[in-house]
Amino acid sequence: MNGFTAVFLAVTLSLLASCGGDSPNDKSETDRSSPVKDEITKMGEIPSLLSEGLTPEEQAELKEQILPSGVVDSKTAEEKFKKLLDDAKAGDPAAQNGLGVMYYTGEAISKKPSGQVMNNDPELAAGWFFRAAEQGFADAQFNLGLMYINGEGVEKNMTQAVELFKKSAEQGHVDAQNNLGAMYFTGEGVEKKKKKAIGWFEKAAAQGNADAQANLEAIKATEK
Repeated sequence: MNGFTAVFLAVTLSLLASCGGDSPNDKSETDRSSPVKDEITKMGEIPSLLSEGLTPEEQAELKEQILPSGVVDSKTAEEKFKKLLDDAKAGDPAAQNGLGVMYYTGEAISKKPSGQVMNNDPELAAGWFFRAAEQGFADAQFNLGLMYINGEGVEKNMTQAVELFKKSAEQGHVDAQNNLGAMYFTGEGVEKKKKKAIGWFEKAAAQGNADAQANLEAIKATEK
């Protein structure tokens, strides 16, 4: 089975700092005549040396090319989490699914009533996945389906997993389509139906899913 579909990516920004013990008097004539400006470039901005002479449109295009996604957003991780939590509580299914992923992976910290800090919290994750899945959010339906397969945060229930994968697959979720095909093929949580299995594998394979393509090849090999 495939892993969780995460909607939030951690972006690492590496800043290069010039190091050395030379005093200004030790610099060569080449250094003195260098066009490089003595400036501090703010987060989310590009050095004036690179942007000089460019139109605003060209500067915007350059910024998009050389700055990693998320750099322009200077919010701290805590601020982002609070915003995500507020949106989730307000009923945003994408935010609810995102919180579920964070609690499952341990990116978001939770505590037991005793005060013990949890490395990850599958039960809380499943709760947020459930809220989003109830609103028809395909990623959350897929994620909650995985929770039911693995018995993480919820009691293991293959039938429930099939139902969730089916709802997600019908919306075009490629991993759900492949997983649903596998469950129809093996008869886990649903009546074994090879024709339906192949049908879902074909839908996922048409979207470029390598697992589904491999499953179809394996089925063909057994029919020879």
